[in-house]
Amino acid sequence: MAISVFSVGRDTQLVVIGPSGRIDLAHVTGFDSRQVTQSVRVNRLDGNQMGMELPKGWEGSFELERGDSTVEDFIGTTEQNYFNGTISTTSSMYQYVSEVDGSTSTYQYDSVVFHLSNAGQWRGDAAVKQKLDFFASRRMRM
Repeated sequence: MAISVFSVGRDTQLVVIGPSGRIDLAHVTGFDSRQVTQSVRVNRLDGNQMGMELPKGWEGSFELERGDSTVEDFIGTTEQNYFNGTISTTSSMYQYVSEVDGSTSTYQYDSVVFHLSNAGQWRGDAAVKQKLDFFASRRMRM
C-alpha cells in the first residue's frame, strides 16, 4: 500500500518474463519508462495547426546494483543465440503500482527487447552499478 498522498519509488514492483521464464533482477535502484511517439503536424492553408502523436512503443531502463550474474547471463544468452542463428523470442514485463487509494494498477509491456547499456565499473570497495535498457512495442493497463 502507498505510504503517501503521492507515488514514490517503493510503490512499484517490476517483473520481467524472459524467453526462458522469470528473470529476477537483484537490487533494482531505479526504473524509468517513457512513451515513444512519432509527431505528425499539419499546417493548414487557413493558418490553423493540427497535430497528432502516433504511438511507436515504450522505452526505458532499470538501474541496478549488481548482486549476481543474472543480467549478464540473460544478455549473454540473447547474444549467443544471435550468433548461433537462433531466433530469440521477446520478453514481457509487468509493472505493479500501489496507488494512494489502496488499489493496484497493473501495466503489461509487450514484445520487450533489452540491451545492457552499462555492465558496470569495478572499483575497490564501490558497488557495481549497471543499467539495463529496454524497448517494448506497447504498454497496456491490465
